[in-house]
Amino acid sequence: MSAITQRRERERAQRHQLIITAARELAQAEGWEAVTTRRLAERVEYSQPVLYSHFDGKDAILRAVAVEGFGELAAHLRRARLATPEQPHALHAVCRAYLEFATGQPALYQAMFVLPTDVKVGHAETPPSLRAAFDEFVSCFGSDDPRRELFAEVTWSALHGLAALAGSGRISPDGQTERLDFLVTQIAGEASGPATP
Repeated sequence: MSAITQRRERERAQRHQLIITAARELAQAEGWEAVTTRRLAERVEYSQPVLYSHFDGKDAILRAVAVEGFGELAAHLRRARLATPEQPHALHAVCRAYLEFATGQPALYQAMFVLPTDVKVGHAETPPSLRAAFDEFVSCFGSDDPRRELFAEVTWSALHGLAALAGSGRISPDGQTERLDFLVTQIAGEASGPATP
């Protein structure tokens, strides 16, 4: 590969990332309804045809933002789990980190879990970054328990419900600590029981 080709690929990757970053910043400041290809083209100072040479449209940009967010979530959960590796403390730390992520980055969380995308969960097409985030929950349960993925799915689902309800104001965010303690106690207690064959 020539030096010119390498430079062009590097510049293309930088433009690609610039568009993703601009979409995230605009969504965080004004909401996802403000993110349009026209606004993004203006913000990154490229023509719309250049933007379309990277993404087919807003849906593709939203997907790229979500996939990037899954990578950030996976890293955040991993740090929390490794800082407190003993069970059930690891589960509590990962759950707390998940809720912190959802609260701290609402626009990103919305792109990842609320807005419609073609990102599939639990399929061959699942992005590796999403699988890595899920695996942080799986790692909180005993490696010999055949139900560990089930526990991880139920935990993640419950956390998403807590995050969505608190984020929309339907439940008070003040009670999240108590809810989290209750959830972890229930799940960890069930996980420590005998596995059914």
